[in-house]
Amino acid sequence: MTREEKSQVIEELTAQLADNANIYLADISGLNAGSTSDLRRACFKANVKLAVVKNTLLEKAMEASDKDFGDLPSTLKGNTSVMYSETGNAPAKVIKNFRKKSEKPLLKGAFIEETVYIGDDQLDMLVDIKSKEELIGDIIGLLQSPAKNVVSALKSSGGKLSGILKTLSQKEG
Repeated sequence: MTREEKSQVIEELTAQLADNANIYLADISGLNAGSTSDLRRACFKANVKLAVVKNTLLEKAMEASDKDFGDLPSTLKGNTSVMYSETGNAPAKVIKNFRKKSEKPLLKGAFIEETVYIGDDQLDMLVDIKSKEELIGDIIGLLQSPAKNVVSALKSSGGKLSGILKTLSQKEG
């Protein structure tokens, strides 16, 4: 690979790092061609982009990026694949599901919405991260809940409420 080609790859990687808020680094070494194809298919179905990269080029792209990757470049040893996703937990779910059949891929680290996670032991926690849409749905559900309770209480005890008001007005009189 010529110097010009390397700088081109670094520019492309830097652009991808800038465009994606959720970046996972995984080790897929040891997977045979069939398993790698299965993993790529699983990623495609989950709307996750998977790319195998050279560690030195990715490290240079991370340095050139505006984002703070913290200790994430320290994980760039051995075989590295990058997974990009719009949803924070999608790559973690793909990895976890794939590992039901295989020991790989191993999670090296992740950069999710400006937070760095290092190590395969973070996988279960990353699977449980809720997406922006899920959080908004939870908040809307919580906001609707008290209003629904008031409305249903008024509807169900409309007769009771008028009876209570009538009793209270008679007591005063």
